Amino acid sequence: MVEDNSLPLPRIVAWLGYGGLLPFLALAPASLLDHHHGPAWSDALYAYGAIILSFIGALHWGLAMSLPQLSERQRSGWFAWSVVPALIAWPAVLFSPVLAAPLLVVGFVAHYLQDRRLARQATLPAWYLPLRLRLSCVAVVCLVAGVFSSCV
Repeated sequence: MVEDNSLPLPRIVAWLGYGGLLPFLALAPASLLDHHHGPAWSDALYAYGAIILSFIGALHWGLAMSLPQLSERQRSGWFAWSVVPALIAWPAVLFSPVLAAPLLVVGFVAHYLQDRRLARQATLPAWYLPLRLRLSCVAVVCLVAGVFSSCV
C-alpha cells in the first residue's frame, strides 16, 4: 500500500538517490569512450552496480524490521529476500561484462518487482516506487551500455 499522501520526495533522499546515479552516468560512457582504459572503467561500473544492488536489498531488511503491519510470514519472506540481491551481485563482480551485465540487470528488475510487491503489503511513502523505478531504469541502461565496451 502506497501512502495516499502528497508529501514530496524529501530533498535529502533526492540528492542521495540521484547523486548515487553519478558513478553509473560517468562510468558507462567512460567504458565506451576511453578505449585504452575501457576495461577498467567497465570493471568499476559493474563493481558499483553490485554494491548498489546489495544496498537496495538491505532496504528490505530494514523495512522487514520496522513495518508493524507485516505478518510474521511476510516479515520472514522480506528478510529472506533482502539477501538475494547481494547473492546476485557477488558473482557479477567475478564475471566479464557480457555475463555481469545481464546478472545485475536481472537483479535490479527483480528487486523493483519485489518493491512493488512489498508496496502491496506495507505502507510506503508515495514517492518511493516512482523514485525506485527512475533510479533502477538509469542503472539498468548504464549497465547494458557498459557491455558494449567489450565490443568496441
